[in-house]
Amino acid sequence: MIALRQVALQRGTQTLLEEAELTLHAGHKAGIVGPNGAGKSSLFGLLLGTLAPDRGEIEMSGGQRIAHMAQEVDALDRPIVDYVLDGDRELRQTEAALEEARRQGDANREAELHGHIEALDGYSAPSRAAQLLIGLGFGQADLSRPLSAFSGGWRMRANLARTLFMPSDLLLLDEPTNHLDLDALLWLEQWLMRYPGTLLLISHDRDFLDAVCDHIVHFDRRRLVLYRGNYSTFERTRAEKLALQQAEAAKQQARREEIERFVARFKAKASKARQAQSRMKMLERMGDIAVAHADSPFHFTIPSSDKTSHPLLVLDQARLGYRDESGAEKAQLDEVKLTILPGQRIGLLGPNGAGKSTLIKSLTGELPLLAGQRIPGEHLAVGYFAQHQLEGLDMTATPFMHVQRLSPTASDQAIRTFLGGFGFQGDDAFGEVGRFSGGEKARLALALVAWRKPNLLLLDEPTNHLDLEMREALTEALAAFEGTVILVSHDRHLLRATVDEFWRVADHRVEPFDGDLEDYRAWLKARLEGERREARADKVERQAESAAPKEDRKASRRAAAELREKLRPLKKARDRAEQALEQAQAELTAVEEALGEAELYTDPARKAELTERLARQGELKSRLETLEAEWLAAEEALEAMEAELLESGA
Repeated sequence: MIALRQVALQRGTQTLLEEAELTLHAGHKAGIVGPNGAGKSSLFGLLLGTLAPDRGEIEMSGGQRIAHMAQEVDALDRPIVDYVLDGDRELRQTEAALEEARRQGDANREAELHGHIEALDGYSAPSRAAQLLIGLGFGQADLSRPLSAFSGGWRMRANLARTLFMPSDLLLLDEPTNHLDLDALLWLEQWLMRYPGTLLLISHDRDFLDAVCDHIVHFDRRRLVLYRGNYSTFERTRAEKLALQQAEAAKQQARREEIERFVARFKAKASKARQAQSRMKMLERMGDIAVAHADSPFHFTIPSSDKTSHPLLVLDQARLGYRDESGAEKAQLDEVKLTILPGQRIGLLGPNGAGKSTLIKSLTGELPLLAGQRIPGEHLAVGYFAQHQLEGLDMTATPFMHVQRLSPTASDQAIRTFLGGFGFQGDDAFGEVGRFSGGEKARLALALVAWRKPNLLLLDEPTNHLDLEMREALTEALAAFEGTVILVSHDRHLLRATVDEFWRVADHRVEPFDGDLEDYRAWLKARLEGERREARADKVERQAESAAPKEDRKASRRAAAELREKLRPLKKARDRAEQALEQAQAELTAVEEALGEAELYTDPARKAELTERLARQGELKSRLETLEAEWLAAEEALEAMEAELLESGA
């Protein structure tokens, strides 16, 4: 259990918490939400003991193993798989003691330490560490490379893998999705849903919070308010509270009318039936979302260029990629033939490393084509946002100076009003950029894109470092943008709200994807399963061929095929268990969302309904435990059979 009793916390001159109360029980998965600077990371500091409350007390169950991502990534010379393994300190200490016992010839001590490693599940540790890294997007060949060989974003992925690898009862994650693409995010989502301990998660990704969390802790005016259910339930419940406050009524009505205009726009623009259906379901919720964010400090528009071209941009038989230092081509996409028209709204989907960012850079003209043609329209005006643009900001200048440099003749008031929509109000417009947080720099970079009045917006992960309020403002601004949008994002809410069609970037091709995000998830899962099956089959066949004399290899391959057939029923059992587990989890999520209705607890006429839902929640939680055990048993049986095949040389 975690309990905060009348906690007060002040950092410098800012009061973060005042008489804060919070109780979380073992097994809760709680999302921590609130504006930037409210104190979310400081709450983690209190739980870790690196901060002490000014008043009040914090109670935590004794003996809890806490895993938390380190802010500094060191050990750069270590292979990344070893870096992840280092996260289990007890295992590493036991392995070191075993080496010492071997050097001293102490057989009894060796036997004792082997037993300890077995108890720590140490012999499966390298494969478990590798699975975490591969799930987060690393390739098999990357595992032996040192951490120093990777960029900052990939080092953060390795750091996340190390944190997940740590044995823990309480897992604290602060913005774990910032450096992930959609594929890695979907993998992490599934991993956290199966995590058996208590989870506290700071995130600005509403779909991620919806999938993983069963409680939400909201920083609200220096208090902590606990909501049952996921983030969507929190929004609805908070919207109901705000709706009761008369001071918000006029603002709420204006936002609802704005959402209705969005609905009308999407009805006219959606081009595929399934996407339209998915979009309308999301838009039904946007009224409540708008109310829940009615007090957001951010509200802005992205004006479009007065002129446009038809088409805006064409790529004809293009080969996209890079040239290395020797001038050799490193092609990622081939035979790319695209015509981008005014008003299109396109989301790019595809596995990590398939070439989504390469396509965006090639469309901007920043990355020259290796072959083919890039034909811009006469009035093409590109607005481009990518993470590296934050580094291109002048750290010694102010937001006001950045905009003024783009338009020296613009009035001071026009610039200040414009920047105010992005949260740079009053003196903030004249603050030095070098002192800004990552979120503030991202807001400024977006503001500079918007100021240029593009008719083609190319956005590569624009929500990294943005909090939920700014993400919602960006979602609304993109939904109302009159120009063309091409978007790469792991924020599924943003994708659903702002694009009408998807393009899939995979296998060196760019092609339309006829489906929605759920269809993409299914495609991705099938693709990964296919890759795993091929890898297992190849490994089994290589083992068989290397172990047998040349004249017996045909017979060995035939025997291997027969033995692999034994895996088929085990795979089916594992897949059935996994499907049942997912269905039960979805039903539990729906029940807990229903339990988030405030009226359910206050209306005497609904007492029987409340009792029934609570009973169903208990049944489903019990069923989930049983299904998890069945899934684990099926997975272990499959792994055991695979190991047996390999040991037998099949």
